[in-house]
Amino acid sequence: MPLLWISYQAWTLNLGADPAEEITDFTGTWTLRFLWLTLAVTPLRKLFGWSWLIRYRRMLGLYTAFYALIHLLCFVTFILGWRLDLLWNEVTERPYIIVGSLAFLLLLPLVVTSTKKMQRRLGRNWTRLHQSVYLISLLALLHFIWQIRSNYLEVLIYGVILAVLLGYRLYLKLRTTHLLRMSKVHSS
Repeated sequence: MPLLWISYQAWTLNLGADPAEEITDFTGTWTLRFLWLTLAVTPLRKLFGWSWLIRYRRMLGLYTAFYALIHLLCFVTFILGWRLDLLWNEVTERPYIIVGSLAFLLLLPLVVTSTKKMQRRLGRNWTRLHQSVYLISLLALLHFIWQIRSNYLEVLIYGVILAVLLGYRLYLKLRTTHLLRMSKVHSS
């Protein structure tokens, strides 16, 4: 739906003074939204017992990758005009482009290994690999933060949501570690 919406806005010439920037920002924002929705599946499932959500996690992750690719293509097409010299300068000189590129590159193995067959094939390594989504989310947020020039409210909201999503996971990990320690103490 977001892609249809921005396409309609472009078709009706309703993208404001800088359509290239509007489209690039829009696709980047939707990349973050889908990434956060993907990260929200586990906490919502565990807190509210919404087991049905797990069926959508892979799809949400693939939407994240799709919008990240669209965001990158919009940047390279509309902002840089496919000039490799400009692309090289951006990738080597601008910190927000460096972290955004790194986040995108780290996302690619998750896409390639998102199938059930790859999950079975990789076993425990699949889980370890897919835990890189936490680093990807931090890099994506940093990419967003470093682009803001005046209004930090939106990035603050995204930051708080990510802190809650990752904080919940940290809480579960610490609680599990504590419970394991306690069970070892009591069994001795």
